[in-house]
Amino acid sequence: MGITKRFPGVVANSDIHLSVSKGTVHALVGENGAGKSTLMKILYGMQKPDEGTIAVDGEQVTFSSPADAIARGIGMVHQHFMLADNLTVLENVVLGSEKLHGIGGGARKKIKEISDRYGLSVRADVLVESLGVAERQRVEILKVLYRGARTLILDEPTAVLVPQEVDALFSNLRELKSEGLAVIFISHKLGEVLSVADEITVIRRGTTVGTAVPSATTPRQLAEMMVGSELPTPETAESTVTDQPVIEVKGLTVYASGGASLGAESEPTAGGLLGDLAPTAGAAKRVLDDVTFTIHAGEVMGIAGVEGNGQTELIDALIGLKNADSGTIGFLGDDITPWATRKRREQGIGYIPEDRHRHGLLLEAPLWENRILGHVTEKPNAKGMWLDIKGAQADTRRIVEEYDVRTPGIDVTAASLSGGNQQKLIVGREMSHKPKFLIAAHPTRGVDVGAQAAIWDQIREARREGLAVLLISADLDELIGLSDTLRVIYDGRLVADADPATVTPEELGSAMTGAASGHLEHVEEAADGADSTVENTDDTAAPEDEAR
Repeated sequence: MGITKRFPGVVANSDIHLSVSKGTVHALVGENGAGKSTLMKILYGMQKPDEGTIAVDGEQVTFSSPADAIARGIGMVHQHFMLADNLTVLENVVLGSEKLHGIGGGARKKIKEISDRYGLSVRADVLVESLGVAERQRVEILKVLYRGARTLILDEPTAVLVPQEVDALFSNLRELKSEGLAVIFISHKLGEVLSVADEITVIRRGTTVGTAVPSATTPRQLAEMMVGSELPTPETAESTVTDQPVIEVKGLTVYASGGASLGAESEPTAGGLLGDLAPTAGAAKRVLDDVTFTIHAGEVMGIAGVEGNGQTELIDALIGLKNADSGTIGFLGDDITPWATRKRREQGIGYIPEDRHRHGLLLEAPLWENRILGHVTEKPNAKGMWLDIKGAQADTRRIVEEYDVRTPGIDVTAASLSGGNQQKLIVGREMSHKPKFLIAAHPTRGVDVGAQAAIWDQIREARREGLAVLLISADLDELIGLSDTLRVIYDGRLVADADPATVTPEELGSAMTGAASGHLEHVEEAADGADSTVENTDDTAAPEDEAR
């Protein structure tokens, strides 16, 4: 109660009040930078409040570390999962808690008991690297339950789930509620908040502004509580698609583990493999398989797919971080397949990466240095061959103001910003260079409803001016609402086309998991009937790690 937390130049939390009852799902919503993350870090023992108190089961407590919070039955599932891919589920669950139930039969029995009790369907002996996103999330939930958590903090738990997986998660949460557990549910997806929560607390600019009962609240009313004003009515978008091709991808194929296995007489070249060299038995899996598409000026092409089905490799190939094993990439009439990443960027390809921490920011660098990333040779960051620090700093201030990046100044580190404000900085950086083609991977992941609408407006405005966009997103409403054309990727192939004007999220979600849908047009096999599969003798092989 009365939680207050100050940092140099900013008050993150100011007299926040939050009360969560047993056997309920309590949602916490607010704009980016409203103070949600700071409040949860305090509740989980990662930070200490400057003022205020925390009580668990009526007893006032003080936490000096997450271990203290765990000991009092509080567990947290972070938006970015904390799992070791090279360990099994069992090993991940018991890691650091070996004293509870050992590392063998006792631990296995407890894991099965928890999994069965809450309907988590977790398999103890599989490697985490072989699991999908939804399964990994259930492992994270099981980890905190294994440690005795009675209050669970879930940070953006549906950010990367398809509708069917969201339904399964909500079913799990109902099981937890029925056992008397409390769940704190943090999300920017207000429709989901209203469907799963028993009560909602809204915070704005670091302080509590009210509570809401889902049955008496609409998403729009909730959003207006968050921003403190009425939201504008969305305008009907008119088609801006032209007949001018900007990106032409033909037969793009990429193998995991650096390429296909070659026969004795075949030789790799410095730029990757030449042509369509036939892989031998045991060759690596094709993580991108004969992908072909064209995006025109003024067109947004959306790609829908469960994460891990080739989206990362497609992005890497288009931006030049991964060589194509076969196929070509054309940009405004030029074959850019052999071009380096810098040349692609300088010629007008913008890039909003799917993982802002790994690929979009230098977290310990100030904001103005992050503004330069990917554009070090371009104005206003450079004058000739020299870096223009004053120009970069001035433009960073402009981006901060235009994109409403909540920060005390441009000299603070990127790590000091909330995830949504980090994302707004990246979007502002890329849109500022007026790209001709924009690769937008999850452009609004982790941002609030107001910032999401602003980013959508930026993309629509640039599209009206002729920008071509490849949009990859786990938010199906975003894909349907922004895309002019919509395609489904599954196991590295584009397997279906959908009409954004008529397709539903449920139909799209079914196609993403490989199920057929009568309302989607499925892509025909190649005319020559060539088999696109590649033999792989290792059934557990996973696509190449996306580290760059």
